[in-house]
Amino acid sequence: MKYVRFSRNEEVFYGVLEGETIKQLDRDFLTENAQLTGAEYPLAEAKLLTPVNPGQVVGIGLNYVLHAKEMGKAIPEEPMMFMVSPSSIIAHGEDIVLPNLEHAIEFEVELAVVIGKQAKKVNKAEALDYVFGYTICNDVSDRNLQAKDGQYTRAKSYATFKPLGPVVETELNPNQVDIQLTLNGEVKQHSNTDDLIHDVASIIETVTDVMTLNPGDIIITGTPSGVGPLKPGDKVELAIEGIGKLVNGVVDGTNHR
Repeated sequence: MKYVRFSRNEEVFYGVLEGETIKQLDRDFLTENAQLTGAEYPLAEAKLLTPVNPGQVVGIGLNYVLHAKEMGKAIPEEPMMFMVSPSSIIAHGEDIVLPNLEHAIEFEVELAVVIGKQAKKVNKAEALDYVFGYTICNDVSDRNLQAKDGQYTRAKSYATFKPLGPVVETELNPNQVDIQLTLNGEVKQHSNTDDLIHDVASIIETVTDVMTLNPGDIIITGTPSGVGPLKPGDKVELAIEGIGKLVNGVVDGTNHR
């Protein structure tokens, strides 16, 4: 089932997407007992928002073998965690703003895990029970700042650097779906999550051993090889089998700092 958060006439609603129709829910789909209201809207008449507003965004780095190799990094023996500011998140259709055109700012398509209930010290065997569903994330990254800082927070936390959406899909095998990124119509990244070094359950076990995750928090699970630079005027289209497509433009932000 595909869940969405959307706005109409400046009011925010939650719903279930079926084809080109949104069926409105009476409350946030992450809360218990959310029910359909009976109201329905054409998708074309609604603005899709980020499907969740996470309190925490946890990234997992170097989680595909070929990506680790293209970055010149060793394959991590356990999931490599970093934190990203939730203020970096934008929705499907919004623009990625490049704050410094002299930097190498690159795209990364990733499967994002949406937590459905409080998770603390979760065992791998039960980890997927704590997942509400899955969505798509573009983990936009400033490589200059990654190299300068020696860690990832600043490089990945600028406003607009985390496009997320457009839906949360609940019926998905996260460890065996096709994942792809197209830049201006040209396929740049194409893989399958069966190539993940650390699968979703292992990631959840590792993350929740360190911190408590709450409903709506997300984990972005790493990107396959093929990452590359963004420039103003680009159109980036991310697709994950069973979820859909996340599309964003790219604009120059150097005059708006």
